[in-house]
Amino acid sequence: MIKVNTTVVSGVALSQIDGEMKLLLMKRVKGGFWCHIAGSIEAGETGVDAIVREFAEETQIQVTHLYNAQFLEQFYVDSANLIELIPVFAVLCPANQNVTLNNEHTEYKWCSLQEALELAPFPNQHAVYKHIWHYFVEKPINELYRVNI
Repeated sequence: MIKVNTTVVSGVALSQIDGEMKLLLMKRVKGGFWCHIAGSIEAGETGVDAIVREFAEETQIQVTHLYNAQFLEQFYVDSANLIELIPVFAVLCPANQNVTLNNEHTEYKWCSLQEALELAPFPNQHAVYKHIWHYFVEKPINELYRVNI
């Protein structure tokens, strides 16, 4: 039997950086790879509560424009024999959004889609970034995806 874990959320930040839309990637201390925001849902929290808190903790970004990205990250963790199912959120930030990292990451970069695909090592990350780019950059954002916070 393979267990399924649904206690994690993730989010991709988007901001106009010097007039060009970019998405935020950070280099994790644990593992040393580039990624977007992710974290566990704590006791008493909803998924929305958790992603807003994770953004504040990891980047000091105060989330005001949150969207359900209509995408589930999913991958198998062989060491735990479980499948992670992770709802993805999109966070639209003000232009030239400032970022202050906590101790979970060593550096950050605002990336074009192509840069993100080159930096991120995992196919699931690529699928997330392509999806976010398509539905939140290339197309007008569907207001049905907005999450009230």
